[in-house]
Amino acid sequence: MKDRVRRILGRLSPKADALLIANSVDPHLDGSFFYTFEVPGGLFEGSVAIGLPDGRLHVLSSPLEEESARQAAKRDPSVEVHVMTSGNKERLVQEILKREVPSKPTLAVNFHEVTHEAFLALGKMLPEAQWVDATAAIRQERGVKDANEVARIEEAARIGSAVAREIPSMLRAGIEEIELAAEIEYAMMKRGASGRSFSTIVGFGPNSAEPHYAPQKVRLVAGQSLVCDFGAYFSRYACDITRSFHFGPRDEEMKRVHETVFEAQRAALDLLRPGVAGEVVHAAAQKVVDASPWKGRFTHGLGHALGLSVHDAGVGLAPGVKDLLEPGMVVTVEPGIYLPGHGGVRIEDDVVITKDGYRFLTTAPREYLEVGA
Repeated sequence: MKDRVRRILGRLSPKADALLIANSVDPHLDGSFFYTFEVPGGLFEGSVAIGLPDGRLHVLSSPLEEESARQAAKRDPSVEVHVMTSGNKERLVQEILKREVPSKPTLAVNFHEVTHEAFLALGKMLPEAQWVDATAAIRQERGVKDANEVARIEEAARIGSAVAREIPSMLRAGIEEIELAAEIEYAMMKRGASGRSFSTIVGFGPNSAEPHYAPQKVRLVAGQSLVCDFGAYFSRYACDITRSFHFGPRDEEMKRVHETVFEAQRAALDLLRPGVAGEVVHAAAQKVVDASPWKGRFTHGLGHALGLSVHDAGVGLAPGVKDLLEPGMVVTVEPGIYLPGHGGVRIEDDVVITKDGYRFLTTAPREYLEVGA
């Protein structure tokens, strides 16, 4: 934790006397709070983390998470926990900063995540402060994962991959999209997930042609393709996996669509290594789709960074992304082809960039699979 705080503040220009990360209420919680303060559980709504240039961290916790906060702080002597009671938050922040920083401090805030209300409250507490944006420094620091972070994502990916292998056995005529989504989420929890990392997507037939579809009470019919996009949290870190299947009698066009998406993913994977721009990797997959009969039906970026959130800080794989991949970055690789009114196919895997290429974190089979009706 100490090194993370120190490195974030070290990246800032102009320099700041302290870093303030302020949570609001769920879902407006800043993942960077949990990046600087590694605590396994709790929401920490309304909490504030105050990081100092030497790496020390003051954490303001509500009584709801006091025990978790104190247990986490025991593992790191650079962390000091303060418990907020009714009406003392402003006084605590002021007292800590009065001890630790100059009288007219320059303070860094994660503008990308702090709510307007929370920022106004900070300004009221600290009227003499000058504010600088820590967004870029935090993104740069969080974008490259350390071995501990990769291990957590890999465990989440192990859970997701195991469940992906189970999905064919869950399929049956008449099952509803929302029912299959529930079975997927239950299977993840049984295997050790601490929760789903986003709302599970299950789409049957024509509904599988909408990438960010919300499952409904629509029943599976023989002859349909389906897309299942889901993820697990493990120790606050996320995985994100998508698998596509065909149920019942073969649809020759959808089989060829699947094979094209598989080829597009392989073309992208062949380019994954440090020093390659995100847009270049996307273009490799796009080229495969554009050479097929389904040109124009790959309608989103190839992938995104993954970590404390599903769309995490770091380099994405998409048009216009000129940032370069680095060892330790974790990204998804998820080409898709979508045929409105008919069906869609997406194959998504999580990989970590290594010093000379990449390594799969998700391991479920990706090839075309027909499941008997």
